[in-house]
Amino acid sequence: MDLLNALVALSNFVLIPAISYGSQLALGALGVTLIYGILRFSNFAHGDTMAFGAMVTILVTWALQAAGVSLGPLPTALLALPFGILGCAALLLLTDRFVYRFYREQKAKPVVLVIVSMGVMFIMNGLVRFIIGPDDQRFADGERFIISARTFREMTGLQEGLALRTSQGITIVTAIIVVALLFWFLNKTRTGKSMRAYSDNEDLALLSGINPERVVMVTWLIVAALASIAGVLYGLDKSFKPFTYFNLLLPIFASAIVGGLGSPLGAIAGGFVIAISEVMVTYAWKKVLTYFMPDGLGPDGLVQLLSTDYKFAVSFVILIVVLLFRPTGLFAGKSV
Repeated sequence: MDLLNALVALSNFVLIPAISYGSQLALGALGVTLIYGILRFSNFAHGDTMAFGAMVTILVTWALQAAGVSLGPLPTALLALPFGILGCAALLLLTDRFVYRFYREQKAKPVVLVIVSMGVMFIMNGLVRFIIGPDDQRFADGERFIISARTFREMTGLQEGLALRTSQGITIVTAIIVVALLFWFLNKTRTGKSMRAYSDNEDLALLSGINPERVVMVTWLIVAALASIAGVLYGLDKSFKPFTYFNLLLPIFASAIVGGLGSPLGAIAGGFVIAISEVMVTYAWKKVLTYFMPDGLGPDGLVQLLSTDYKFAVSFVILIVVLLFRPTGLFAGKSV
């Protein structure tokens, strides 16, 4: 019985949160790795791109809620998400048209585009905070739990209860669907194959008649969708605060680099490596260990390696180790 309680506690506080958070990081890292692989620069504005897509979704969600529109047990934000993607796509296409295209035509070095993306990042961050404000914004509605801890305890008779939040379930299911659609698109469609060819060898792709501007446009549209979905899922699961997405930039880039920058499969693997590491290192293991230890021998302290305030330090340490010993990442992406 103690073993079952320990497993439930582990699932409740480590496994489910880590899988949910890993799904959000994976979607964010996919956007970063697509830009790096196809447009050949590290986009430091990606975190604030996620914030912008989520912001548009929140504003439309509030409008729908005010009009009495809802999805019942599901969050109304799912209805508003397509508008968030459209708004984010418009912003990215305008940014590319008036900012990035100039440097692309000038054949600017990647480091120049990185610096430019940092400028775009600060502008986006200021824009989001100006429109929606700098504070936490709550927009989740519908049923909070798929299964609550109390219901689980009543069903099983266990001391520990397993709680699965609706936002966590939606995050995991959505991530699976989005990743499957992305890989189908890249591997089965003509446009997707053109993007892969352009990423592998730009000169050969141009000789084959591939239109580079179309590839760039489609890339930004996909990135807008990935960023908006990741931003909304993170906001539903935690809460929406513009500066939080700025802070997410480190674990997202760490995920992309650990998996292999430029490798979509690596971005997904890296997202889960970073998420599981962060959650496990910052979790207080006292409750789980108490179930495994004999009576009276349980730990007195929290058995927490790091405070949750330092969870981003875990991403940083993993990132440094990977850059030192395997700069191409787990799935041998482009060397950083």
